[in-house]
Amino acid sequence: MNQILCSTGALIGIPNGRDYRLLEKLSGKLNCDGYEFMMYSSWYGKEEEIADFLKQSGLNIPVMHCEKHIGECISRNEEGDLAEAIWKFRKNCEVARKIGARKLVIHLWDGQISDQHFPNNLRAYRELETVAEEYGIDLLVENVVCNQRDPMAHWCELAEAYPNVQFIFDTKMAAFHEQLPLVYEKEYEWLWEQQKIRHLHINDYGGGYMEWAKLRTLPLGEGHIDFGEFFRFIKKKNYSGDFTVEATAFDRNTGEVDTIMLNRCFDTIRSFYKGY
Repeated sequence: MNQILCSTGALIGIPNGRDYRLLEKLSGKLNCDGYEFMMYSSWYGKEEEIADFLKQSGLNIPVMHCEKHIGECISRNEEGDLAEAIWKFRKNCEVARKIGARKLVIHLWDGQISDQHFPNNLRAYRELETVAEEYGIDLLVENVVCNQRDPMAHWCELAEAYPNVQFIFDTKMAAFHEQLPLVYEKEYEWLWEQQKIRHLHINDYGGGYMEWAKLRTLPLGEGHIDFGEFFRFIKKKNYSGDFTVEATAFDRNTGEVDTIMLNRCFDTIRSFYKGY
């Protein structure tokens, strides 16, 4: 049975003090099946405290999202950057193992430098994969937006260099590059036949091709992605993984969380997937 998860990044942000304890109160108002835990850079040094809280909460957290600056360090690759990235990655792996997450999402490239020096990111993947294996965790590379090439091109490079690589597909990221139709094409059937895509981020997008000003994570139905077509397709492909909703739900001024909007997203996914 596919699980519908809520990203904790949709709930916890700067406006509400990045207070992870809010999960205890909010979980009773959300009709998701579990959570994808998002790590923040300000939480280094608090890993054990956070992991203990999450374990005691009893929340189902099958997936964790790495802190995003790891990919930025790898992309920049100045002196000491790779060592810092690997140190941070280990900390993320430790938290993932403690909270019971079996999948770990990474932005392999990130920041303003993004994929401008992709060979750095390609080389670094081997070390990240080795560390993840030490912790018994499946590492998933997300199709993060690029400013030099495009995420599908980099996925292909990764698959060629590392045959065991696994991916997480984000609908918004793909739509930003107008690459959502590619997953329907015969050329990319291998992504489904070889079960390379192990998880899905289901988010809407309302902008045009690489329209940076509109790179926002929208709730389903507030952009222009044809989710009917997408869910019909993945159902035919017998997709058996889980889904995560990442739509930003906290008010940027008050930090209050719109649980009604999130529940509407969860219900929409259930309706789509069960309807085909």
